[in-house]
Amino acid sequence: MDLEQLILQFQKKDIKAYEKLYTMYCDSISGVVNNIVKNNTVAQEITQDVFIKAWNKADTYSSKKGRFFTWILNIARNAAIDYTRSKSFKQSKQNHNADFFVDILETSDNLDTATDTIGLKEFVTKLGAKCKSVIELLYFKGFTQKEASEELEIPIGTIKTRNRTCIGELRTMLGV
Repeated sequence: MDLEQLILQFQKKDIKAYEKLYTMYCDSISGVVNNIVKNNTVAQEITQDVFIKAWNKADTYSSKKGRFFTWILNIARNAAIDYTRSKSFKQSKQNHNADFFVDILETSDNLDTATDTIGLKEFVTKLGAKCKSVIELLYFKGFTQKEASEELEIPIGTIKTRNRTCIGELRTMLGV
């Protein structure tokens, strides 16, 4: 069964289609979520919630607006960012041990291999330095456009333009 048929079955609440899509995408989604929340157990929980939300809102997906993976990835990214803004997350981060900070230092300059299940890292590394920094902050580290603007010390309009341009370059590389 091709992907379009699988998605149509998913939208018709076919449990087998759900299971197949979950198997196809759960590692990638979990990796992206984990990059944002920095906790594998929480990332797994959020990933499950994301697929349930996608199941419940399957009728809102339209292939005319973009790819299914991008749609579910946006749901996951938003859920992970929402979690990091929650009171429970902030309380859990009040007292960190040194290992947490060492991990941040080791992973902040490159993309985590857990997010590379679909081979995206290879394409992102082919982008220019400006694109790499914007894509990494927005999509792999969960920054908002405003936060990326502050981090890179450039205007938010520039972030938006680079994001659009860089995503276009990735689409060209992927032949989408």
